[in-house]
Order: sequence, then structure tokens, then C-alpha cells
Amino acid sequence: MKTKSFIKKPFLTLLVLVFVVLSIIYFQSLKANPNPKIDGKNFSKKNSEYPRAPEFVGIEKWINSAPLKIEQLNGKVVLVDFWTYTCINCIRTLPYLKEWDKKYSDNGLVIVGVHTPEFEFEKKYENVLKAVNDYQIKYAVAQDNSYATWNSYQNRFWPHKFLVDIDGYIRYDHIGEGNYDDTEKMIQELLKERMERLNKKNGVNTNVSKPKEAVEVSSIDVKTPEIYFGYQYSRGNFGNKEGIKQDEVIDYKLPVSISANNVYLEGKWRNNADNMELVSDDGEIMLIYQAKNVNIVAGSENDSESYIFLDNEKENDKNKGSEVVIEQNKSVSHIKEFKLYNIASAQNYGIHIIDINVFGKGFKIYTFTFG
Repeated sequence: MKTKSFIKKPFLTLLVLVFVVLSIIYFQSLKANPNPKIDGKNFSKKNSEYPRAPEFVGIEKWINSAPLKIEQLNGKVVLVDFWTYTCINCIRTLPYLKEWDKKYSDNGLVIVGVHTPEFEFEKKYENVLKAVNDYQIKYAVAQDNSYATWNSYQNRFWPHKFLVDIDGYIRYDHIGEGNYDDTEKMIQELLKERMERLNKKNGVNTNVSKPKEAVEVSSIDVKTPEIYFGYQYSRGNFGNKEGIKQDEVIDYKLPVSISANNVYLEGKWRNNADNMELVSDDGEIMLIYQAKNVNIVAGSENDSESYIFLDNEKENDKNKGSEVVIEQNKSVSHIKEFKLYNIASAQNYGIHIIDINVFGKGFKIYTFTFG
């Protein structure tokens, strides 16, 4: 019966087989290419106008995600953000990134924070993980300790954001803080393109985000540049006549007078590659600056205490930073964890003097940053 039936209907059976094979090929092609409606002309135009997004390479660890590839994210809009957890400029962009992640992830936005370290302690997985948790970051974070992905993107800055469209092309990038409205509008534009491609009618929220925790900084009123310690990164903002000497311990003395935008030390400090390390039991750091907020990147091998005097006032609850407490009528910052500490926040932008008395050898300071 079966053989007879096959002989009677060879043409019909062949049609069925052809249909099945073509169906399999079609659905496999949809699976491989989430954007089936793009045409060659559109691809050709993009190829001529926009660069392809490089892959994530050399990533040591992933946080909040399994390992990701740009290729596997085709069909999504990807925001690649180069950052490091002690960079004040990066930290001030986080409220926007977290808001965009919450607002647009259901529409196809994927954020990948590529953490490329500036200092040695930022290479430790435990430190990065703690920072991700402390800042309540939910999107994927990749540890780019070897600068492999950084170099693939020919990047030179923290923070630096790249927006990658559904076909894997870089359509927009922005260096530094600000331009949040423009960045978000481009996110919306690329998500709309995705919706149209997938024939989805659900609209994209076109409101512009204003995160409550966002901090606005008047960059025009910040006149003091970031100041680096250590012989590897020093930019010349060091005022002691003893100078900086590679890997040596120097007994610094504060001069009678100091000039603005130069940092001065008192006590015995070891000149390390990316920091100054207190070797004596106590030391002092003094700086005249023009800004409002003062931050230091610091840490201690032991528990160290820093007594903060802003404009020669030993206690001023209104001017203390978020990492400062008032103890025994003094503003104190307890330094242990290697991170960014906000140590002073004046009421207004202007010229101020900060004097930091440090107690506890093993204290290391890396940078001053301002806002």
C-alpha cells in the first residue's frame, strides 16, 4: 500500500518535501538575522557612512551578565560606555545610564559598561563588583583590564559612550559628561528604527529623562584641573621644592607661602608610580583651588583618618563632603577602601583652601578632582 501510494503521487510528495525544506531554510534565516527586512542598498549606505562596532575582546570578567558579543546583539540597540569606578566624570553620568536602562531595556536597548581601569587597584574583580553593587548598576559590566576593547574602539577617554544600531554600526558617540538630551534622543531614534524593522507598533517613550540623583556641575566655574599624584601621571601641579623622585621616600616641608592649583605635602611620603604613600605616622596635604566640590581618590593599607579643614574652618557641617563626619568638633574622613571620597562641598563656586591632616601610615592618594 505504501509503495503503491508513493508511486501514484510522486509529484505531490515532492512538492511537500520542497515546501518543508524551504520552510526550514526560511525560519533558520530569521533566527540568524533578526533584521530580515533590511535591503542591500541600506547596508551599502551604512557601510559608507558609519564604522562597524568592534567586538568585546580581552574581557577578563563579566558582571551582571554572561559574556556578550556585538554580533549576538545584532537586532538590539547597544550603548557601550567606557568608564572606571573612581572617575568622578563617569560617576556623574551613572544616574542617566541607570535611568535609560530601566526605561528602554524592554524596547531593545542593551547597555554594556566597559570598565577599563586607570589605577592598579581598579583591576581587582572584588573592587569593581563592590562598586557596581554600591552604585546599584544592573546592566552588564565587562572588565577590560588589558585595554583590549578600549584599543579596539580607539578610545582615549573616560567616560566615552558609543551607540550601536541594530545592524552593528556606530551611529553616535559622546566624550565626557553632558549632552544627555542629545544622547537620549539618539537612543530613541535607533529604537524607533528597530521597531519599524520588526513591524512592532509599540511606541518608544520620547520624554527626556531627568534623574533625581543627577548632579549638575558648572564646568565654567571649575578652574582647577584634575591633579595627579605619583611620578607616572604627574602633570606638574606639584609645589614642593623637593620635587618628585621615582620610588624614593622624601621628607617634605610645607613652604611659607603656596600658589593656587599646586598641591603641597608635609611629612615623609613614598613617590610611587600612580600615588603618594604616607610613610610617617602623620602628614599633611594643602591646596588652593577654584571650584565647589573636592574629591580625592585614595585608600589605605591600614585604617587612616583625614581631618579636613576647608577655608581654615575646623568644623562646618554645611561644607562637609558626603564622605566626612563631624567627630569631636572636627571634620573627619575615615580612609580605608580604595575609591573616590567626596571630602568637601562648599556652598558656592569660588577660590578655597583645603588642608588635610592625615594620621596613619599606609595612606595613599592618587588624585584630586573637582566639581
